[in-house]
Amino acid sequence: MTLHAAEPVVRPPRDSPGRLTFDVVYQLHAQTVARWVSRLGGPGVDREDLTQEVFLIVNRLLPGFRHDSRLSTWLFSITAKVTANDYRRRKVRDWWSRVVSRSEAHVANATDTPVEQLEKRQRRAQFYRVLDTLRERQRRVLILFELEDLSVGEIADLMRLRPGNVRVLLHRARVAFLKKLEEHELREAREWRGSPEMEKLR
Repeated sequence: MTLHAAEPVVRPPRDSPGRLTFDVVYQLHAQTVARWVSRLGGPGVDREDLTQEVFLIVNRLLPGFRHDSRLSTWLFSITAKVTANDYRRRKVRDWWSRVVSRSEAHVANATDTPVEQLEKRQRRAQFYRVLDTLRERQRRVLILFELEDLSVGEIADLMRLRPGNVRVLLHRARVAFLKKLEEHELREAREWRGSPEMEKLR
């Protein structure tokens, strides 16, 4: 089954030509949902499979969508739940193997040396390792603000929060991230000082 071939669950009646259909929702929002999946899922996420899973749920629930919230908010809530469930399943796997084998890593600059490319991969892996330690809402708000480059108002709509609450959450998420990053770097430094490689240099 492909999403493009899926039968719309809601056909617009003649007296209501503007009513949402699955095809319309998919055509307008598929790229955005796929991007959310990539950002929320982090390295190792199967963007195509999870995007399809999101729209299978949309396909089933669309007839019950009552416009109590914005369509984008509704889609984000479904995407967030799907990616959170997938993220918890993947968390038990080895981190490095996920990064190497399934990560949607950015294309390396052709002028980068092998050492520079390795450093970039390591920094990216470190970023997500620290991000993984945050609470789920803190993780989401950082992704939306820092990676998706959304405004506080847009994040408020997607997460169904007041803008003021988003600012507080974002502040706490940044503080938590920096604290976790510092702890992670200190731990790595201690491990390096006690490593066989360091012993050889003494």
